[in-house]
Amino acid sequence: MMARTLPIPAGQPPGAARKAAGHAAGQVVTLAGAEAVAVQAAASITRAAVLWPLIPAAHAVAGLASALGPWLPLRPLPGQSVVVVMPGSGGAGRGAAVPGSAPGAGRAAGAITVGVEEEFVLLDPSTGAVVLAGPELVRLLDGEPGVQQELMRFQVETGTGVCTGLDEVGGELVRLRRLAAAAAARLGCRLVASGVAPYRTPGLAAVTGQARYRELARRYGRVVAEAGTCGCHVHVGVPSRDLGVQVLARLRPWLGPLLAVTANSPIAGGHDTGWASWRHVIQSRWPTATPPAVWPDAAAYDAAVRGLIGQGAALDERSVYFLARLSPRYPTVEVRVADVCLDAGTAVLAAGLTRALVATALAEARRGTPVTAAPARQVAAAVTAAARAGLAGPAADPVTGQAVDAPVLRARLLDHVSRALTELGDTETITGLLYRLDQRGTGAGRQRALFTSAASTPAFITALARATLSGHEPARPPPPASRTAIRATTVRATAGPDPATSTERNAELGGAAVAASPDFPRLPPATAIRAMIHATTVSMAVTSAVFAQLRQGQGLSTP
Repeated sequence: MMARTLPIPAGQPPGAARKAAGHAAGQVVTLAGAEAVAVQAAASITRAAVLWPLIPAAHAVAGLASALGPWLPLRPLPGQSVVVVMPGSGGAGRGAAVPGSAPGAGRAAGAITVGVEEEFVLLDPSTGAVVLAGPELVRLLDGEPGVQQELMRFQVETGTGVCTGLDEVGGELVRLRRLAAAAAARLGCRLVASGVAPYRTPGLAAVTGQARYRELARRYGRVVAEAGTCGCHVHVGVPSRDLGVQVLARLRPWLGPLLAVTANSPIAGGHDTGWASWRHVIQSRWPTATPPAVWPDAAAYDAAVRGLIGQGAALDERSVYFLARLSPRYPTVEVRVADVCLDAGTAVLAAGLTRALVATALAEARRGTPVTAAPARQVAAAVTAAARAGLAGPAADPVTGQAVDAPVLRARLLDHVSRALTELGDTETITGLLYRLDQRGTGAGRQRALFTSAASTPAFITALARATLSGHEPARPPPPASRTAIRATTVRATAGPDPATSTERNAELGGAAVAASPDFPRLPPATAIRAMIHATTVSMAVTSAVFAQLRQGQGLSTP
């Protein structure tokens, strides 16, 4: 069995990293600075047989690595540390699998957290009319914090806990959907995941009796009367609000592709609207339901929010409905552009893509990568194009403003987040879910097909309710030919090199899996070769000294 290296992001307490790695794995040695560089370089490029003497000797190696400083082609980043998990007799640390990844993949310490809120409509199974049973359903499930009332009484909202893996997200989504659906059935209605109710709604008469909702209805009556839309809101943890604002700026070009993947509201008022996401059309009537601007820091963001409230465009911070925003309640970036997804698997796909976008944005912000220039009008046009056609028609490039095929933008999105998906252990899950989406169709396409083919309204509602409860099956990777086609499409769409996936590349080169942090630079081939020479030389130089130290019982201290 081989040693594994797991990065600790800056600010991550070492104790938390050790806990994530698992004490039962055997020796857990915390390294930093030159030690971390030596182990990262060696583990990335040498086979375990060469490395074996090097790992326990990390402290001794550090001295020589520091002495070679002027010539060593690697430098640690500030605050960068590494946890080396030595193979042991078993336990959680040894298996530390990342949900959605291949068995044996390591989980990075301090993984970026994610949570999902979903909104649903309650429909009469015979007529398809909305049923004003939301408050009663929530009372029926008294004690379940994951199910809450919404703006309209024909809606309910579910919310997962804080999750670290996509399998955990999927399990929570399925559990909450089934729990709410069972309660709805007891009340004689059906829980349906659709961005809008497919038939007419009763307007202001359906507003929930909570004081805040009543005040919203008083101030914005015309907008609220047509409200009751259902979204999928993905929360991703960020280290600070200032970094969160930097993330928002970098998310703007990708809001359109996210909506195209999740659009699920083509039917409203009993007819086909011609839009993939009619919810976006209704939601856009709120004065603050716009893409976020580019702000320099959290103070500027807060000033903009206060200004909107002061102008009467919003009741409070919670009703500033940017398509992506800093959550007013949690230390997260909240991406609100997506429709509620027809099935839980697509919601997991939305969560995984959103988390990867946030991880990529955080890495760019820390590196000082300039924000891509995307004019506000073009970003809004790209979102509108996605709402109209989903993945089935033309899209708008948010940077150039030119027309482009929606699958091309999706391919660019995948290429943009490929490194983050690998580092989060989500590549296989996301690839499988995208393949399934291509085979089944988007929520908008499936809902439109059900509406057209259903023999009756009850049959349509039954089909929607059944799709809502379809489970989050483990994503099966596509056939090799399809996977190659997906990758080729990505490369053609971006007209650039396919970024190497660090874990896969390291496994090919050295047989030792390295879960790289977004902060840790990837080694160019020439640098990797030089690092291999240095690492091998250092290993040979210190092997005898280290074994002498170990024989004398002066082994490395471990936590």
